Amino acid sequence: MKKKVAIIGGGIAGLSAAIRLISSGNKVTLFEKNTTTGGKANELRKEGFRFDTGPSLLTMKFVLEELFESARINTDDYIKFTSLSTLCKYHYPDGTLINAYADREKFAGEIEAKTSDKAESIKKYLRYSKRIYDLTAELFLYKSFKEPSTFMNLRALKTLLNLRSIDAFRTINEANQSFFRDTKTIQLFNRYATYNGSNPFEAPATLNIIPHVECSLGAYLPEKGIYSITEALTKVAEDLGVSIQYNCNVEKITHKEKVVKGVRVNGIEEKYDIVVAGSDVNYTYINLFDNLEIKESRKYKKLTPSSSAVVFYWGVKNYTSPLSTHNIFFSDNYKAEFDDIFKEKRTPRDPTVYVYISSKTVQGDAPEGGENWFVMTNAPYSEGQDWLNEIKIQEEVIKKKISKTLGINIEQHIRFSEVLTPPIIEAQTNSHLGSLYGISSNNRNAAFLRQGNRSGYFKNLYFCGGSAHPGGGIPLVLLSGKIACDLIRKDYD
Repeated sequence: MKKKVAIIGGGIAGLSAAIRLISSGNKVTLFEKNTTTGGKANELRKEGFRFDTGPSLLTMKFVLEELFESARINTDDYIKFTSLSTLCKYHYPDGTLINAYADREKFAGEIEAKTSDKAESIKKYLRYSKRIYDLTAELFLYKSFKEPSTFMNLRALKTLLNLRSIDAFRTINEANQSFFRDTKTIQLFNRYATYNGSNPFEAPATLNIIPHVECSLGAYLPEKGIYSITEALTKVAEDLGVSIQYNCNVEKITHKEKVVKGVRVNGIEEKYDIVVAGSDVNYTYINLFDNLEIKESRKYKKLTPSSSAVVFYWGVKNYTSPLSTHNIFFSDNYKAEFDDIFKEKRTPRDPTVYVYISSKTVQGDAPEGGENWFVMTNAPYSEGQDWLNEIKIQEEVIKKKISKTLGINIEQHIRFSEVLTPPIIEAQTNSHLGSLYGISSNNRNAAFLRQGNRSGYFKNLYFCGGSAHPGGGIPLVLLSGKIACDLIRKDYD
């Protein structure tokens, strides 16, 4: 193959693609607009505290390990992981606390002890989730959706002819109501829709694949935090010979008619045989192609973006909390919360609050006697909201909810607070309207509508990242980079 390749964006997907392409003998240059790689998987350091700014959990660890193996590198030489014994602590408004243990027997027993659902209902549900994974993973996650060969096998045919087996016709909430009678259990499993920015009251129950991935395949945290994944991938890429150009914002993808010729960076046009856009798909069409009106871009721009988030980074002093690494403080009315986000386009007035405290697991992430709190609520994508007011609303309700649940005044322990909003996410990462996962998955056709990993219009153009197939989250964007590279290899070998 031996091609000259430009990769736009040093997020996890771009780094994944860079490692695979350099390992195949290509000359690879990666352009990153910021001073660091990682995209959303970055870090914040302040006053002795360290925060992962985006993703907070790694599932499907084997996907990352396979990437290292493809480059003939031992994962343990670059990064080591801790397996979490408690996946999450779930706090409910009535004071109920459910510990989601990694041990499925123990988790099932916890559900039976804390709700009106039986332990067997959890075991049955996780078998159902595994069945969806077994039927769909090869088709939906590991291969290009746009290649006829993906569907020309018995397993794919079996899946497509039996959509009821993958629960494509019910919503997540409808399916979960059929398994459980306690609203607490239903709410716990409905929450998994937020892992790709979707609404459990609209998104297809096929997404109930996610509980199997987390509860059965395992959840991990690197010994030095999530950002160490970014650091490891960056070091591997550079050690293999990838040229990473920082502070280099790609201004245009150059093309002659339907053939991509290279990129323009800082006013200088450079020729490349192949361009891999790890940038947001909508941003790529609108900004890097001068809003070029082609069928591929027109279709994509009409799709509804996924949700976003408001995140507070709190340096917590003089307090050792009873919390775990991952914690949820649920809202009282889950449907109203998602109506606020997706219908009213505002932050929830009674939000579910996620608190990630990496210092519970990662030594050195907070000074002695303190904790680093990543405090997040789901939010709509940015569409002209008064974000100063939305931040104020979220901050007040979050502090009140946490203080009531823990029986303290959390305000007194906050040494400093930094905030991340959808407009800031858009500015930092070029994510269209600040959405976290590209398009929403709030209909059963969403997987088919997501941008494919090879352009259907331009020759020499490929896509990877959270807004492209197969979607967002660390394992999926790693797979996105792999699928793009598999297509390049197929096209040019």
